[in-house]
Formats: sequence, structure tokens, C-alpha cells
Amino acid sequence: MRWYYESVLGWPTAPGTPVRLRTGVRFDVLDVPVQAGHAALRRLGPPGATPRRPGFPVALRGGRMLLLVAAGGAEELPGLLEWLEWGSLPLDLTAVGAGGLMEAPLLPATGATEAAGSAGATDATDATDATGSADVAGSVGAAGSADVGRAGRGSALPPPRPRDHDGRARRGAAVWLRPPEQEGGAETSLPALSAVGGTAAAPDLARLVHTLATECHRFRLSSRCASPRLARATR
Repeated sequence: MRWYYESVLGWPTAPGTPVRLRTGVRFDVLDVPVQAGHAALRRLGPPGATPRRPGFPVALRGGRMLLLVAAGGAEELPGLLEWLEWGSLPLDLTAVGAGGLMEAPLLPATGATEAAGSAGATDATDATDATGSADVAGSVGAAGSADVGRAGRGSALPPPRPRDHDGRARRGAAVWLRPPEQEGGAETSLPALSAVGGTAAAPDLARLVHTLATECHRFRLSSRCASPRLARATR
């Protein structure tokens, strides 16, 4: 798995286990609650689109969603939140930039595994084992038949995963919701502040941050409203 991230995608990793990706070099990360993240992706996509549609890379880890943005985006986050008038509110929206680390998500079942095979039997076995995970329960639904047909090398949609033999996904290991595309460079699809209006694959950073902040605030309010009702119901 380390070989794939370093040699295929060109993303530097840190020593040790599990494999961790260095942020602030090729990308930064926005970290939000998974419920808010899914709502934001639905708002940012075209009508009828799902969060799994092709676009900028997005990963899941436990109850968190990790959205990859262009390097330098983490430094822009505080200023953007102030400019968008979200700075005074407590949002569960954080960023990881230069000097930070992100757990490397498990590899998709095809494409990445095939590429890792050329690095030798050991790396191929590691890559194949890394795909032995189910999507995080309640976060990612099964891909439709059309998605499966398009899955493969360089695809932005992962194919169905094998059974979670070693239990890593159940223990909260990171998995890809939208894997990075190999063709054309993964960084070309990352949201950036300079990409005014964004592209078909990714929104500009300001729009992404505003949408995430809105959904984080809504999720926080809904959670606070639900807590008293739950307390009364358990009395």
C-alpha cells in the first residue's frame, strides 16, 4: 500500500504502521462529521448525484469525513470562515495542513491492487489485504450496477470490496468514498482558492468551506435538539 501512494500517486508517507500520508505537500485535509459531509456533497453535486460520483478525493474514518483540498487550503480556512461570517460560531470543522499526517485509506479492490502488483509479491499481498474491508456501516451504501461497470484502473468509483477479513474497517480504518484518480494527476481535481467558481470535478475552496460550515452548523443544532428529546424518552 505504501508503494502505491508513493510511486503511483506521488504522495509522501511517514515511516511506521499504519501507513500515513504527509499533508501540506500535495494536498491538505478538511475534517468534518460524516453526516455534515454527506449533506455538503449532496448540495455541491448536480441534481440527483450521489456523494460517490466522480470528483475530488474524499475519505471516511469512523464518524469523520476527510475531504482533500489543494495544499495551502488549511492555512486559508480561518480567514475564509471569518470572511464568510462563520468565524464566531463553534463549528466541528478543522483542517490538517503542513506538518500534519492523515491515515492512508485502504486501497480500492482493483486498479490500486493491480498497480501494486508490479512492485513485487510482498507489496501486492499488502495491497490485496488492504482491500479486505467493507464500507463503513451506515456511511457508504453499495455501489449500483452502473458504478460497478465503470470501476477499474483510474476510476473515481471504487468497486465492491471483499469481506472485511481482518476487521480493519470495523475498527475505524480509513476508506475511500471517492478514491483519487490516477490519470491526469489527483491534484488537478482538488478544490483550491484560486479556482474561482470551481470545475466540474470540484468546487472552489470558498464555496466548499461555506457549504461545509453550513452543514456542520445544521448538524450541531439538530444534535442539540435531539439530545433533550432522547433524555425525556429514556426517563
